[in-house]
Amino acid sequence: MNQPRQILVTSALPYANGPIHLGHLVEYIQTDIWVRFQKMRYPASEGHQISYICADDTHGTPIMLRAEKEGISPEALIDRVHGQHQRDFDGFLVEFDNYYSTHSEETRRFAETIYATLKRNGLIESRAIEQYYDPVKAMFLPDRFIKGECPRCHAKDQYGDSCEACGATYAPTDLLNPYSAVSGAAPVRKESVHYFFKLGKCGEFLQNWTRSGTLQDEAANKMAEWFEAGLNDWDISRDAPYFGFEIPDAPGKFFYVWLDAPIGYMGSFQNLCDRLGLNFGDYWNKDSSAELYHFIGKDILYFHALFWPAMLKYSDFRTPTQIFAHGFLTVNGEKMSKSRGTFITAESYLQQGLNPEWLRYYYACKLNGSMEDIDLNLEDFAARVNSDLVGKYVNIASRCAGFISKRFDGQLMPAAGPESIEEWSLEQAFIEKLDLIERFYEDREYGRAIREIMTLADSVNRYVDENKPWEIAKNSDLSDKLHIVCSAALRAFARLTILLKPVLPGVAERVEALFNWKLEFNRGFSWQELSNLPISKIQPYQHLMTRIDPKQIEALVAANKPNLQATEPAPQSEQRHAQHQQHTIQPIADTISIEDFAKIDLRIARIAKAEHVEKAEKLLKLTLDIGEEQPRTVFAGIKAAYDPAQLEGKLTVMVANLAPRKMKFGLSEGMVLAASDERGGPFVLFPDEGAQPGMRIK
Repeated sequence: MNQPRQILVTSALPYANGPIHLGHLVEYIQTDIWVRFQKMRYPASEGHQISYICADDTHGTPIMLRAEKEGISPEALIDRVHGQHQRDFDGFLVEFDNYYSTHSEETRRFAETIYATLKRNGLIESRAIEQYYDPVKAMFLPDRFIKGECPRCHAKDQYGDSCEACGATYAPTDLLNPYSAVSGAAPVRKESVHYFFKLGKCGEFLQNWTRSGTLQDEAANKMAEWFEAGLNDWDISRDAPYFGFEIPDAPGKFFYVWLDAPIGYMGSFQNLCDRLGLNFGDYWNKDSSAELYHFIGKDILYFHALFWPAMLKYSDFRTPTQIFAHGFLTVNGEKMSKSRGTFITAESYLQQGLNPEWLRYYYACKLNGSMEDIDLNLEDFAARVNSDLVGKYVNIASRCAGFISKRFDGQLMPAAGPESIEEWSLEQAFIEKLDLIERFYEDREYGRAIREIMTLADSVNRYVDENKPWEIAKNSDLSDKLHIVCSAALRAFARLTILLKPVLPGVAERVEALFNWKLEFNRGFSWQELSNLPISKIQPYQHLMTRIDPKQIEALVAANKPNLQATEPAPQSEQRHAQHQQHTIQPIADTISIEDFAKIDLRIARIAKAEHVEKAEKLLKLTLDIGEEQPRTVFAGIKAAYDPAQLEGKLTVMVANLAPRKMKFGLSEGMVLAASDERGGPFVLFPDEGAQPGMRIK
């Protein structure tokens, strides 16, 4: 018997300001597959305790403003969204042991405890800072709620912390012609006392911790850039009005949402402990032997790999065992887009009648243990599901189960021994692959696990095709052979189901019913059955999965297209407010003539080299081949979205005749094209293969 394990797993907390979409689901499906695999390997019946918890992230200015706009309280808003999120997770078979809210007394208590301990340990200080203040809304403005003209390149409508056009970083007070993204009013400067966590004092611990195996290598390398630049104090307070927890010894000051959001993991687990009688300290005390794993997107690595472990370490709690970061989702090779109908919500997917396990399987085929982005190609999605799940996997049962039910009263022939070479070899193939597939699941290399599983499915289908039970059934003298072949194929099908169960839990449950498993053993399939599968009887076969109809995909895309009917233009201040809050598509700029456009020389470029720029928070240095004798150097503000190693060798598009610009870090000889808005970015444009460096875009 395995030594009992205590494992606590979390996914990042979805923000309670909007619906769950297919991009969010990458993380929750990835985590759910891993947790289900662990629970199959280490069942509770053997003393193991594996818990998967999450919560809505409920605090901050956007929640407050949206509730105000809807004329309801923030509490009413987050309660409604919590129900919607829980509905969507249930719909995609994401099975949390507890799904809670950061707006809870448990989270408040832990936030206050951690803050008090950090303060006692000399890691909290207060000082006056100058901020922009919205005189219309009577509130201080976070950086992302201030927009204006970039002080360097003079691009319009840039955020208060960085320019998406040139990559420059600056203080909000450096913006030219600033305006509030909330009211549209011109902000004024106002002084306020804020509270800071002295992150720099934790530098030695964090450098050791991030290189101790807790992060993927690429994530640890990303963190190294922050150490090189130097760790700054972290502002952990916000001024009223603000929806969140008030700092105990600072009236009118509130904990910044990113302080209490990860503490929400602790609050959610405490709530679970209270329900199940678990000991919270066994998992979170600094000497805990339990395992703690966080699954997150690469965009929030900074918070989870620097702030969070430092907060825990210096408030006398344990730090995470490992943090697993994943990449973003694109749809048909591009960032999700409302206008193309590829900004797809979880709710709309289910409403169109698409099977959630189709998406779970497709994501599993794409996912690995790195931070690489994955693409949902809708055509490939349909083809992969129809080929693998229906054509290979389900096809085995549909071709063999009927013969067992009709000819043999549902009774399976006992498993063959070595004397029956074909059937014995079929079973041994699964046992030989078991360790490899198990390791792939453990390492989150789901795509590789799926490939091995489908290779086994291919071997089972070859066995069925070679023995042709539909032909054997025509000869009554071959009844025993028919019984052997169909029984062997169905045993193999059951093993395939066990291997796929973390990905396809709903299908697995129906297969368990087919084999009378729960009636006989009062539990579901576990990992141990792969080497010893005591099945002897089946129920009449019922369809397990249908094919994807292309019309379903068309309906899904159509359902997610926005309402593009023209409306009366709103006042500028209202447009800006709506643009930030509702993520509407940015308006088209003023028209230009064909002569104006002809002046822009757009060229295909190959990224020969991509590298970090020392002390630059936003920039990557790109060496671009556009067919000239000498390559071009371009500094691009895309560091937040791309690991340099992922860019090298790829084609992109650059403005080749842009006047060179001398920057702090060197001479930039052009500009690469990228897209971004309030919803995300930047996203570099990559042309199709076949394009060659130097080609001009016409």
